Amino acid sequence: MSYQVLARKWRPRRFKDMVGQEPILRMLSNALEQKRLHHAYLLTGTRGVGKTTLGRILAKCLNCETGPTPDPCGQCHACQAIDVGQFLDLFEVDAASRTKVEDTRELLDNVLYPPTQGRYKVYLIDEVHMLSNHSFNALLKTLEEPPEHVKFILATTDPKRLPITILSRCLQFHLKRITPEQIAKHLQHICQAETITHDLPALDKLAKAADGSMRDALSLLDQAIAYGHSAVNQHDVCGMLGSMAQDELLPLLEALAAQDGKQLLEKVAHLAELAPDFHQALEELISLFHQIAIAQVVPQAVKQEEAIMSLAKCFAPEDVQLYYQIALLGRRDLAITPSPQQGFEMTMLRMLAFKPTNPSVRGTEQRSNLPPPPPAPTTPAPQAAASPSIPDWRSLLPKLGLTGMAHALASNCILEQIAGNKVILSLSNTHQPMLNQKLKDRLAEALSRQLQQPIQLEINVTSSDLMTPVKQHQQEQEQRLAQATRTMMEDPQVKKLIDMYDGTLEISFVS
Repeated sequence: MSYQVLARKWRPRRFKDMVGQEPILRMLSNALEQKRLHHAYLLTGTRGVGKTTLGRILAKCLNCETGPTPDPCGQCHACQAIDVGQFLDLFEVDAASRTKVEDTRELLDNVLYPPTQGRYKVYLIDEVHMLSNHSFNALLKTLEEPPEHVKFILATTDPKRLPITILSRCLQFHLKRITPEQIAKHLQHICQAETITHDLPALDKLAKAADGSMRDALSLLDQAIAYGHSAVNQHDVCGMLGSMAQDELLPLLEALAAQDGKQLLEKVAHLAELAPDFHQALEELISLFHQIAIAQVVPQAVKQEEAIMSLAKCFAPEDVQLYYQIALLGRRDLAITPSPQQGFEMTMLRMLAFKPTNPSVRGTEQRSNLPPPPPAPTTPAPQAAASPSIPDWRSLLPKLGLTGMAHALASNCILEQIAGNKVILSLSNTHQPMLNQKLKDRLAEALSRQLQQPIQLEINVTSSDLMTPVKQHQQEQEQRLAQATRTMMEDPQVKKLIDMYDGTLEISFVS
């Protein structure tokens, strides 16, 4: 018996055999159970996600002798005939090779006749977007008023090219790309069933290379089995794909963590001897930085290798974020560099050159360069004479324990005088709307507690421009922000980043 490729041998024959399309399978299963059958289904999605396979399974569900059923028996004549492609009432059409209107009319000539073997005539049209406009017009009338015994299943990778008149007459299902994790798990199941020696990192590589397509993944697995003499291991898979294992990039990251430029270039030169695809090398590097970032933030979220956990302790989180961004830009610009190796080297050297200085040290330096807060307003002479032990109004406010509108009112006042048990405040007329008896009473109670005596509070409204605690704080923030901006703009590393990425600098303080 001739060898059958894995993509055909392991092609799903029932809904439960399909991987990664659970929502769609649930909708179709429920519709079949409730006998709510539409006359036209449109299956969309990228290559290799199961559009044609799902169409065949649906045809089997519709024509199974125990059905219509979401779980065809697989033993009746209709099920077996569909599996081997010999069911007379299933018409599979490749629209890419039959685009002419004459082909479509010939196909639809027999629509009115009842099925020969099964319950329904099923027309499975693959790559339906390739049909000509005249062919769509010929199909449109039949789709609009189909006979009871006819079902249409249309499949396409490009639904945007279908006329809206066709789309509106179909029940549309979008098959999503299959995740690498789901593909790798399925490949592992196949290897175990086929008694193929394998290791999980190799299957992860194949799953990633498949780019969301299960058919591509099975084809790559076939190649890997042949390449490795009936064994699938990471070294052989990397050689077959022309990629590299992440282990080969770990020495680069170790040199980067050590800030050793000489060692870093030596590791790049050693890497170049393996004749790698530097675009893929940057992709693997980006993936490594992603894993390191996750290990730093949520170590228990995913199962990380020991090497990743070790590197996570060598890099500061802000360094990892910067290196990730630099690697992304390096991959984007790799095509316009004089040579891929040179572009890769410059990306690594850029990471080395732009490593942030110790943020805590830099923050201390910046704070030391900031101007001191402006002096508080001089306490009026009558106030000092009347109560020499009372601090200025701004210093007193935090001790009053005020919140909400009461605190806002007090912050927009200035202290004019304290004489005995009488406290006189001034409030600008622009803030007069917030003054009411309830807030005044709360402020008086707070002053009484702080000064440990009953206080008679008087608040005078004035049109003068007052230097209130709020205004003092705003002026200090503006001065600090201006000084911080000047300090950062004078930093050589910041200047390099701004020039290289045509960036701008924005600084803000969080109070």
